[in-house]
Amino acid sequence: MPHSLWLTAAGAAAAVTLITAPTANATSAHEAAESKNSAATVTLRYDDSRAAGWEAAIAAGVAAWNSNVDNVKLVEAAPGTRAEIQIVATSGWPQATLGPVRPGGQARVELGSQAVTQGHDKIRIAAHEIGHNLGLPDTKPGPCSQLMSGSSAGTSCRNAVPNAAEQARVESAYANGVVHTPADGRILVDAP
Repeated sequence: MPHSLWLTAAGAAAAVTLITAPTANATSAHEAAESKNSAATVTLRYDDSRAAGWEAAIAAGVAAWNSNVDNVKLVEAAPGTRAEIQIVATSGWPQATLGPVRPGGQARVELGSQAVTQGHDKIRIAAHEIGHNLGLPDTKPGPCSQLMSGSSAGTSCRNAVPNAAEQARVESAYANGVVHTPADGRILVDAP
C-alpha cells in the first residue's frame, strides 16, 4: 500500500472515531436523563379485580392520566400484591377518596352504576374518580373541558382527559418523585 493511501485510510478511521464518539456520549447523557426522570416518577398501583364490567373504562381512564402527566404513573397491581388504589364496582353513585395518595398509602374508587344508568360516560367516570385519588377536588359546576367538573358537564360530555390546569396540579402534587401535598382523605360522592 502506498504511503499516501495509508495516511488517508488512517485519517478516515480517526475521523470515523471522532464522529461516533460524541454520539455515544450524547446517548449516555440521554439515558442518564431518562433514568433520572423515571426515578423521580411516583408509581401507584391499582387493583380493579372487584370492578367487573369496568375494565375497559378503567384502562382508558388510567391511560388518560398516564399520557398526560409525567410525575406519577398508574400501573395495575399484580394479583396478590398490595395496591394503593382499590377500584370497585357499586350500584350507587361514583365516589372516591380525595388524595393525593402516596406510595404505600390507601385510596378507594367506587365506580357507581347509577351514573351510567343516568347516561354518564364510563371512561369519564373512571378518569374523574382517579383524578380525586391524585388530589383533585370537584370543580362543579364546570364545562365538559374540565374532567373534574364530573356530572355537572351533562350526560353528553365524553371528555376523559384532564385539562392543562388539572394536569399541572397533579404534576405539582407529585413533583420530583415526592408527594408534596397532604392527602385530604374525604370521600367525594359524584351525584348531580
